[in-house]
Amino acid sequence: MIDNFYSGKFIVIEGLDGSGQSTQVSRLAEFLGSETVITKEPTGDSESGRKIRKILGEHIEIDPSEFQKLYVQDRKEHLDNLIIPALEQGKIVISDRYFFSTFAFGTAHGSNLEQLIELNNNFLYPDITFLLKVSPEICIKRIEKRGSHKDLFEKEEKLSKVWDVYKILPLRFKNIHVIDGEQSVEEVFEQIKSKYETIY
Repeated sequence: MIDNFYSGKFIVIEGLDGSGQSTQVSRLAEFLGSETVITKEPTGDSESGRKIRKILGEHIEIDPSEFQKLYVQDRKEHLDNLIIPALEQGKIVISDRYFFSTFAFGTAHGSNLEQLIELNNNFLYPDITFLLKVSPEICIKRIEKRGSHKDLFEKEEKLSKVWDVYKILPLRFKNIHVIDGEQSVEEVFEQIKSKYETIY
């Protein structure tokens, strides 16, 4: 994986569905100011990203290995078209999910972790990643409270398998900081802000 040598910073927030990562992305962006770009994966901009969203909505089925190749293609376009140009301009990019989601959700869906890592080996590595730790049970309760349709992974058993992978990633990869995501939105953000300020 390629370390970020651009003038901007690349930050990722990860977690299970329902862990609150989208909310924390917004909070962090507001704190960091106007030179911040918010984005997320899968994108809605590429053909691959749109197909991924259909699969997640269980509108179509696909082999797990082919499913992960769609993420790789979407990520390549995401980097080329948005993330890297913003970093070149010195902006801070905060992404709601990145290749760590592929490692966790893909492995839980039946793919091989080492193969997934290899597929993403030539991509830019984030400067810092915040991993929100929230139990699958609490995540499901939050998802149900939304009242929206549950996607492919939004079942407690599947999220438990996803977390089993997520929890080993900080042992294998640098600059991943686990945040207790079961507190209030403000308390979770204070943890993220404190860690960010300690590093930068």
